[in-house]
Amino acid sequence: MAVDVVGDTTGGGVSPLPHEARPYQGRHAGLVTRTVAAIIDSLVVGTALVAGYVGFAGFLFLLDPRNFTLPQSSLFLSIFMFGLVAEVYLTLSWWAGGRTYGYLVMGLRLLGRGGRSPRFLGSAVRAICCVFFPIGILWIPISRGNRSVQDVLLGTAVVYDWHPRASSHQRTTQY
Repeated sequence: MAVDVVGDTTGGGVSPLPHEARPYQGRHAGLVTRTVAAIIDSLVVGTALVAGYVGFAGFLFLLDPRNFTLPQSSLFLSIFMFGLVAEVYLTLSWWAGGRTYGYLVMGLRLLGRGGRSPRFLGSAVRAICCVFFPIGILWIPISRGNRSVQDVLLGTAVVYDWHPRASSHQRTTQY
């Protein structure tokens, strides 16, 4: 189902959508755009982890400045924490507004079944699938309709949408 997000509904004739982007509004996003968004989101998660580490180290320093040493972390713990933070970040971002920071930068929005905003459980399951099976994005060029493995399994769609909020006037044209 290709979801077409209706443009300016204010009747004022002024749209925040650039003229060049209008033909793409509501179309399924491709591999390159979604990969760039995923890289941006990975940087956001990495930044959050570094900030958490620095904050934890600062707290330990305040507790005992004379005997302070930087906390050590194992590779397993680092990977586990990256997955956990990514899961929470993706779930809450998709559930709250259908987009992560990477999606916002790239002009994308995640839509659930029927072109509606994704529900919490659907967002959580999709985040788990994306964290544990990120290679599923490589299905996009093969798929009819630019759908990743996660989209096929969960009935979601990632579309170009430059509007700041999800439109209440979304219509489904084909899926």
